[in-house]
Amino acid sequence: MNTDNIEQLYEEITEWMFRQIPMFQDLGANAYKPGLERVTILAEAFGSPHTRIRTIHVAGTNGKGSTSSLLASVLTENSLRTGLFTSPHLVDFRERIRIDGEMISKAEVVDFIKRYRAMNLDIEPSFFELTTVMALDWFASRNVDVAVIEVGLGGRLDSTNIISPLVSVITNISLDHTALLGDTPELIAYEKAGIIKKDIPVVIGRAEGGVRKVFEEKAKTEGAPVYFAQDNLLYAEVSQSDDFNIYSDTPWGNIECPLTGECQIENANTVFNVLKHLPLKLNPEKVADGFRNVCQNSGLMGRWTVMSRNPTVVCDTGHNPGGWQFLGSRLSKLSEKAPLRMVIGFVNDKDITSVLKMMPARAEYFFTAPSVKRARPAESLKSMAEEHGLKGEAYNDVASAFAAAKQGMSADGTIFVGGSTFVVADFLNFSKKS
Repeated sequence: MNTDNIEQLYEEITEWMFRQIPMFQDLGANAYKPGLERVTILAEAFGSPHTRIRTIHVAGTNGKGSTSSLLASVLTENSLRTGLFTSPHLVDFRERIRIDGEMISKAEVVDFIKRYRAMNLDIEPSFFELTTVMALDWFASRNVDVAVIEVGLGGRLDSTNIISPLVSVITNISLDHTALLGDTPELIAYEKAGIIKKDIPVVIGRAEGGVRKVFEEKAKTEGAPVYFAQDNLLYAEVSQSDDFNIYSDTPWGNIECPLTGECQIENANTVFNVLKHLPLKLNPEKVADGFRNVCQNSGLMGRWTVMSRNPTVVCDTGHNPGGWQFLGSRLSKLSEKAPLRMVIGFVNDKDITSVLKMMPARAEYFFTAPSVKRARPAESLKSMAEEHGLKGEAYNDVASAFAAAKQGMSADGTIFVGGSTFVVADFLNFSKKS
């Protein structure tokens, strides 16, 4: 099959996937299909690929993408063929499914969907269920040594929960997707705790009070050893610069990581603790290489990603109060030193009011809306923001908002792009084309 034909087929198939199958990215709760029955039937139709590979399962409200990418990068550097399944994608659907940083090919996406269609199964899987089995099938066919699997939403009823991992990981809990997972931290923790399985160790990044109790009780019920990373700091100190977090005296020596900021310290320590409980032999130098090369090895973007300098342009996918407790503080400190412009947009099912309260007052705002059906209109966001003393203008799309923010910006200033994963996706899409 020639390259042009594959390109055309891939475009047709991904268009079908995006339009014909309910996709959370566009529809939110209306696309959510909880439960494991459909994905189990689908996986069985493809020979139960999840039973033929070793996995690590990662859940959590914030930080699970960074944590998954760090784990995968470390394993890749240790010469282990490593699969990585994450969501959502930013620019290319294939970002979700990688082996040692290499995205699944367009031909392999086409082949999987062709096989699925030919089966005529008596089920209607969600977009995420189909994508999950696509990833597992590809990983099994490529004989990966281990695959890092990021939960899509929640945990207990998430389609990734058909796996039996080497280690389960839960990064943290904060309020997000409350309409689907519950409106208290304890209820959300119950859903995340659903990935804890019999006799399989689980590493929790951070948990307090009732949330910690939920995890402890679930682990006890399953006979699963539970380890709280916050109780076991595997570094002596952290020094931070614009480009790196540097962890001194870890079990693998001093480690540099380009994922910067306070939230990434917690993620890194979670990963340190997971590595201690993996039944895999790891080279200390290669562990350090895995942290240093995480973005190259995993394709990770949108975690305080610096796109350019003079002025500094940075994008971040933080989109809920748990993420903005770190972002808000970091941006406020920046605004005290030099001009700060904020290109901001949200989707409707987020706690926008709580996030707006955390945004820096000394910034200039450029309100916009991401190109998904769930987007909060820019004018509506502007009105909400004004109630919190945040001033600026509204723009129809991310490209025009960013163009306005860049106009006349001083070289020592910072332009921040974020508020939603989908704002960052739009930004990266037009940046790639320009």
